[in-house]
Amino acid sequence: MPWRLVSTVAYPGLLRSSFPPSQGQFEGAWFSFLVPIINFLKNTNNPLLVNIYPYFSHIADPQNVPLSYALFTARGVGVQDGQFSYRNLFDVMLDATYSAVEKAGGPDVEIVVSESGWPSAGGTAASVENAGTYYRNLINHVKGGSPKRPGKAIETYLFAMFDENQKTGGEIDKHFGLFAPNKQPKYQNTWATTPLVESLVLYCTI
Repeated sequence: MPWRLVSTVAYPGLLRSSFPPSQGQFEGAWFSFLVPIINFLKNTNNPLLVNIYPYFSHIADPQNVPLSYALFTARGVGVQDGQFSYRNLFDVMLDATYSAVEKAGGPDVEIVVSESGWPSAGGTAASVENAGTYYRNLINHVKGGSPKRPGKAIETYLFAMFDENQKTGGEIDKHFGLFAPNKQPKYQNTWATTPLVESLVLYCTI
């Protein structure tokens, strides 16, 4: 029988605490629910999938989460957590989740970022310029790992391939695509038209 990856998806909203990243810990009810799952992933050498969206953290608290920190464009260290220096929100969210997974009994469980993206319209800070900046910097950044797990590329998947113009719900949810519904690229950059991105996967070992 062929080998199959088995996992489940979580997101940073399940954390009771996430700042600084070393204090990351799952909320009480979620902790008891996730411990056996993380134990299974540990024993089967499978990763935990986590959706990470700095966009939503920024718009929820723009005063304390500057746009530059969410877009990987901050010039200085935003958070110093012991020996680790954090210059962007993506790493904070990822490493806080790593800390929570460690506390739940999975110090060696890898995290795969199963979704990450930025909307190009429909809400605060949602623009083609900001989204293009986020995607470009994300692609460049994840090749080098995070402060807690340096030197190893972060397996990361972009959300999404196309805008979902018929999607119900908030307007902003319709605008995460790399391409418009008519299949035209929204970002005039080489990274937005490579086969790697067209397949909707960014596995940064290049």
